[in-house]
Amino acid sequence: MRVDLKQELLKQRNKSHEDSILREVASVLALHEQRRAQTIDALQNGTTAPNQMIFDLLETDRIFSLSQIRKVCIDYRLRFLESQRFRNHFPEEALSAIRELENRHQTRLGHFRIMAPTGAFKLDNYDDPLLFVPLDNDYFYLVHQWGGDLGSVRKWLVLPLRNLGWFTAFCVLLSLLLTWMIPINQLGEKIPWAKLIIFLFLFKSVFAVAMYGFFMRGRSFSAQMWDSRFYNQ
Repeated sequence: MRVDLKQELLKQRNKSHEDSILREVASVLALHEQRRAQTIDALQNGTTAPNQMIFDLLETDRIFSLSQIRKVCIDYRLRFLESQRFRNHFPEEALSAIRELENRHQTRLGHFRIMAPTGAFKLDNYDDPLLFVPLDNDYFYLVHQWGGDLGSVRKWLVLPLRNLGWFTAFCVLLSLLLTWMIPINQLGEKIPWAKLIIFLFLFKSVFAVAMYGFFMRGRSFSAQMWDSRFYNQ
């Protein structure tokens, strides 16, 4: 059986090429895993280095001011806190979005913040999430959003908890409803302003009970807790 030396040389070249490709792939995977570990560390432990991003590469529909973020947090009773306090795992697509942004801007990002409901954070005792990275002058850049969208009804369910004014208005409406439901029949003829007296009594009771229950559970109004690190403040 004769051996074609040329074919043998081609086999060796192809084999070397395959080995080179495998080494290159292994190197890429190792670098990818290293970058992934660095990204997770920045999310979980924070960093002191400032973010250096190329302004011309920023997407304007991803830039939000702190006042805009505050308004949405108050409306939907969300918190806007450091990523180190996020109790859940960061999805791979969020990590990929960070690395893609870092590659595009040729930088390393840090000081990440999360907008999410209170239950998504590890909070201290006082005695669907959006990932942001800070820019200058109280502006933040939206890096990634994951999970399901918030139900539109949530805004109305948490409306009474927005601030003291909305809380009081809710108690007034509830008291008016209860007053309307109570039949007074002949009582209204015997006692002038019976409906008003009943309303004032109900409002005082509803407001007192609601406030007691609210504060006894360690709750705060959305306008005060949107950026608080404490679960009872």
